Amino acid sequence: MRTSKFLFAMWEGGGTGPPELAVVGRLVARGHAVTVLGDPSLSQDVGRAGASFVPWRDAPHRKTRTAESEIVKDWAALTPLGAFARARDRHAFRPAHLFAREVRELFDREGFDGIASDAMLFGALVGAEATRAPFAAMIPMTSFLPEPDRPPPGLGLMPARGLLGRLRDRALYTLGDALLWRSCLPYLNQARAAVGLSPVDHPLEQITRADRVLVQTSPWFDFRATPRSGNVRYVGPELGDPSWVAPFDAPWSPANRDPLVLVAFSTTFMGHAALLERVIRALSPLAVRGVVTTGPGLDPRTLRAPPHIAVRASAPHAAILREAALVITHAGHGTVIRTLANGVPLIAMPMGRDQSDNAARVVAAGAGIWLSPRSSETTLRSAVERALSDSSLREGATRARDILAHERAGDRAVEELEALVRGA
Repeated sequence: MRTSKFLFAMWEGGGTGPPELAVVGRLVARGHAVTVLGDPSLSQDVGRAGASFVPWRDAPHRKTRTAESEIVKDWAALTPLGAFARARDRHAFRPAHLFAREVRELFDREGFDGIASDAMLFGALVGAEATRAPFAAMIPMTSFLPEPDRPPPGLGLMPARGLLGRLRDRALYTLGDALLWRSCLPYLNQARAAVGLSPVDHPLEQITRADRVLVQTSPWFDFRATPRSGNVRYVGPELGDPSWVAPFDAPWSPANRDPLVLVAFSTTFMGHAALLERVIRALSPLAVRGVVTTGPGLDPRTLRAPPHIAVRASAPHAAILREAALVITHAGHGTVIRTLANGVPLIAMPMGRDQSDNAARVVAAGAGIWLSPRSSETTLRSAVERALSDSSLREGATRARDILAHERAGDRAVEELEALVRGA
């Protein structure tokens, strides 16, 4: 087998990092040389994957995973439009020229056979295109590219039904272009001009100009979408734990067989401390065993819980899910897809980003309940009791597990990247 030299452009995007690093690790295991250009907070994870690491220099980056180091702070915005503007101005588009320059400079200095970049790093994709090397855009979640059989992203919508549904989607896509994407285009084209590339007509064109667009989820989960473009490939989800998770020692007796409830919210801080406190209070009087993981951005010592609820910064979800009866989550893609792959029902409480879309897919699969993150303690407790007793939710989750198991054949992400550098 021919070995190749890959450059990965990554960022501290919470749940986006572990799926991409899983691919990096398997490329290294197959003998390829991989260099990751990314946030300093990723350096240890990159080392554990066996790859070389180069930090972003001038482009926005995080040195740690603490809440204080957050760049976008989208959770502090008062409206969804405000959250989008923060992402545009602080990371995705206004500084795109900085990401593009650093990708181009590293490529010119070291040389690579192929480049893979997170799709939300629009500037890095610009730099990759400017090198003229084959490059891939990685989407470690459901796709946000427009497709005729999938609703507009970010709104938690179900697929359109009939003429009115199609008109809804068309109107929302048009509105999104006017309110969101149009404001990003000048920054993107300035970055393209800086590296000698011609302008594009729409920001998402920067993603589809890649030789491969690799969507790291299940096509079934993504409303059975069939991509219109031949360079968009569904390569399946990554189901392993991040390398930074800590072992978990249960504080309860092995004889305790109460239902196990995993409470798993964002890897990155999303202002979710008050919600976690409410979930803990809702679970406290119930005969359950609880495992609450706060993520690196929130100190678990700030949360008080009774003895039958263990609060940790992290825990091995893959092992816990094999025994869990229910998962309560913000509905990040990684948590949702791992939960469904284990046939476990969910209570989804989306707080932003792509989370409402994931919650909609859970409900469409008949595998869970969608609650507002502002739900009261009483509403939460009632939902937990229903989810633990409703056999239809367990049946929906079991169907999801069987479908996902059928799809998981081979290592399509690695195979696509190897084919990319071969020119296949």
